[in-house]
Amino acid sequence: MTGAERVSAHSAAGSVSSDEPSPRLRPQSLMLTYLGNYVLGRDIAVFSGSFIDTFARLGVGEHAVRSTLTRMVRRRLLARHREGRRMHFGLTPRSEGILHDGEDRVWRRGVLNTDWDGSWTVLAFSMPESWQRVRHDLRARLTWAGFGSLGNGTWIAPSRVDVRPIVAGLNLNGHLKVFAGPAEEPTDVPHMLREAFDLDGLANGYRAFLDRWDRPAPL
Repeated sequence: MTGAERVSAHSAAGSVSSDEPSPRLRPQSLMLTYLGNYVLGRDIAVFSGSFIDTFARLGVGEHAVRSTLTRMVRRRLLARHREGRRMHFGLTPRSEGILHDGEDRVWRRGVLNTDWDGSWTVLAFSMPESWQRVRHDLRARLTWAGFGSLGNGTWIAPSRVDVRPIVAGLNLNGHLKVFAGPAEEPTDVPHMLREAFDLDGLANGYRAFLDRWDRPAPL
């Protein structure tokens, strides 16, 4: 991103204060939220020190921020740009695709899938134990795509999903099996859902969000 505008995350995010503790979130989740809100679509890179200053307000320490930036570069979610002694970080095509997908989910798609035809996508994978990073990346991508784990490398999603863009670049030919179709008896679908997805945790998260923000003048 040579010649791209450099901005301060500190000034872009502004200051948010609250007397109530924020829920503990993973630094990478916070980072993606920040990048989606303030960097996506602007062709900019952000100074590492600005990330550190901004995330300190959220209770994330400097070491965690630097580790997260390094990890995201390694996973091709951020591109590193040096300008003298200062290091800046910008989006990559991969992270832009993820964030555009998230933007579409949040602002354009409905909360409920009213067109579901009862089909499920079942994905099973098996790979060598030494492929830990690939396994981690695949699980993260499947979770983001709406899959839940039934254990032993078997994942399900309540719709027909084209998994090709999900697994692109992981070189998993011969290590995946994908099927789609309705659940047949005697499958206990409600039990399967609770096994694959943390529905109670999801509900509690929504309640906590509403308790914190669904009020006049929440800040």
